[in-house]
Amino acid sequence: MIQTNSLKTNNQNKLTLLKSVLTLGPAIFLASCASQAPVQQVPISKPAPVVIVKPKPQPVPQPKPAPEPKATYSSFSEWKSDFTTRAISQGYNAYDVSRILDSAQLNSQVISLDSNQAEFVKMPWDYADSAVSGGRINTGKSKFNEHRSLLSQLESQYGVNAEIITAIWGMESSYGAGTGNSYIPSSLATLAYDGRRRAWAEDQLLALIKLIQNGDIYPSQLNGSWAGGMGHTQFIPGTWLEFGVDGNGDGRRSPWVTADALSSTANYLSKSGWVRGLSPFYEVTLPANFDFSLLGQKLPGSSWRNMGISPIDGAYLDANTSFEMWLPAGKDGPALLLSPNFDVIKVYNNSSNYALGVSLLGRGINGQSGIQKSWPRYEKPLTTTQVRNLQQRLTNAGYDTQGVDGIMGTNTRNAFARWQAANGQTPDGFVTLNSASSLIW
Repeated sequence: MIQTNSLKTNNQNKLTLLKSVLTLGPAIFLASCASQAPVQQVPISKPAPVVIVKPKPQPVPQPKPAPEPKATYSSFSEWKSDFTTRAISQGYNAYDVSRILDSAQLNSQVISLDSNQAEFVKMPWDYADSAVSGGRINTGKSKFNEHRSLLSQLESQYGVNAEIITAIWGMESSYGAGTGNSYIPSSLATLAYDGRRRAWAEDQLLALIKLIQNGDIYPSQLNGSWAGGMGHTQFIPGTWLEFGVDGNGDGRRSPWVTADALSSTANYLSKSGWVRGLSPFYEVTLPANFDFSLLGQKLPGSSWRNMGISPIDGAYLDANTSFEMWLPAGKDGPALLLSPNFDVIKVYNNSSNYALGVSLLGRGINGQSGIQKSWPRYEKPLTTTQVRNLQQRLTNAGYDTQGVDGIMGTNTRNAFARWQAANGQTPDGFVTLNSASSLIW
């Protein structure tokens, strides 16, 4: 018993000593640390905030405006030099510009042709007679048969009558026999230098350079009309650049290649609004009570039919299509209802007589009859001087012709029709020596 209590006491003493050591240990350690130099604590810096810098929007580069030409040039050489500089500044290759312009020469005949007005205003039957001459129709039929496969394909693809495509070919170059012998760069450069149509002529020169750069045409084949027409169907460069078609699949669009030219003509007419299956005009007869104030107005086919007007050959007149009444030779000549396709033909030449000539030639090539009613061939046209007199006197009388230029246009005919209505004549707007005699002398 004595020995057991002693062991217990010893154990308790050891435990007490151990607690003391554990209690004093931290204090001894801290005292030891305190006796040394204090350690400077480095503050932990916070990470810098991430700043996202958005790039400033850059302005979209704008194409440089085309340099303006001078108001006048002292010489043809000065214009050529200035045009060359302006073309190159617009991004055209200097070599291509030079090889077109260097060979261009001033052609005074082009200026004369551009400014000269015919002494007499042609009557519509003059155009018709020329268009439907026996030789032109016979050659047209031969060419139509020779290229029947291509023309049928084009009619199917574009909707344009094959005989109309052929007729334009005949009217523009006599089916490729007369594509022109004027050097096109000289013709266009001359027109640009002359100044009357400078912007137009310079645009055509730039289009010509593009066509050469594209490999469509070669500098060695640049003979055409005095006004810049090229190839079989006489496209000007800008129009060919936009509407030209590779008709034979050789990778080029050449207006001197028949397949390309005919395909491009079909494409051009189609893109200009050609309506499939619609004749350019329909010959009709007028009722006795016809209202001549309707001349030049476009009305639905149903409206014309309700007036008792219908095609003399029994052709169908679509009720919803707009047609315009035209009396090309006045009340004593044929009466024609013009369809939208008549206006489309005029994209080639903005002349009603031209569109009539193409339409009649197309009918002849297709074996159809032409106009049935006879022309009043006894009527005579006015000279340019007489047209000016007419315009001045109509305007002075309150019937404004919108200018006195000696050209018999729509404004002059409309003014004359108003004068006719006020002076006891049938207001058909047909100006002849007989109908306008009191106004021209």
